[in-house]
Amino acid sequence: MDVVLNQLQFSLSITGPICLMLILGVIFKRIGLINDNFIEIGSKLVFQVTLPAMLFLSIVTAEHDFSAASHFINYGILSGIAFFILTFISVKLLFRDSPDQGVIIQGGFRANTGIIGIAYVANAYGASGVALGALYVAATTFLYNVQAVICLSPKGSVSGTQALKVMARTLTKNPLIISIALGMVVYVLSIPVPEVIVDAGNYLSKMTLPLALLCTGGSLDLGTLRKEKSASWFASSYKLVMAPLLVTIGAYLLGFRGLELGILFFMNASPVAAASYVMARSMGGNATLAANIIAFTTVLSTVTCTIGVIVLLSLGLM
Repeated sequence: MDVVLNQLQFSLSITGPICLMLILGVIFKRIGLINDNFIEIGSKLVFQVTLPAMLFLSIVTAEHDFSAASHFINYGILSGIAFFILTFISVKLLFRDSPDQGVIIQGGFRANTGIIGIAYVANAYGASGVALGALYVAATTFLYNVQAVICLSPKGSVSGTQALKVMARTLTKNPLIISIALGMVVYVLSIPVPEVIVDAGNYLSKMTLPLALLCTGGSLDLGTLRKEKSASWFASSYKLVMAPLLVTIGAYLLGFRGLELGILFFMNASPVAAASYVMARSMGGNATLAANIIAFTTVLSTVTCTIGVIVLLSLGLM
């Protein structure tokens, strides 16, 4: 009994603070402490400044074995591609006549690795986990954008040129990828980073998760949860159950353990990324359905993630 309670306590120490911050975001929005303008500006500040600062510092201030990390990143990319194909085929078979196939597919595979995923990893493993998780975020951010174009584009309209444009835009304009790439260059070349920059960066880094989670909570429309239909349930089950289950089992069978196995689980157990709404809207998809899936998975992910952590702990894998 004590073992079970200890496992539950440890699990809640990872997911509890995130759940609480999301709830506070909802409450603060309801009572008027934050509004839509705050959420918009705060989210932009996180994406363009504080999160890139955190990821950059996590790389330049930690010790890395890039040779060992390459196997981890390669598995993350290959498993992401495999799960995308599985989701794509499943939706095409089960929602054959639905005009929202692309949105459902994106809702089934696209994880919020940059905010919720990193928050889970930071709570579980601290700075060393964030440093390795940053590499995963860079790889999957690029991958998710390309996959989103494939699934959201009308049939037969995806050209090689269009895919290349998305890749180029992702590589050259995404602040997260830019900061991670810059951090790797600074680390590999042993370029000294002045202490004053590290200290200022740490101030920004400490803002990231609280601000990001408050904004995420404030942007949730819980009223949409009462209108859930089969498409949202399907996408949510794939994102919160199938993805972490299949990716983690695959990683275990290939010999990943400890930190790497934990990061793979947390990243894939995170809810659907807010970027899926922007992508669906910009490409003419059902933006309302995309928003519903985001809200649904964000609320439920702390529950499913807690259960997953308890299972991994009971098997001695974390």
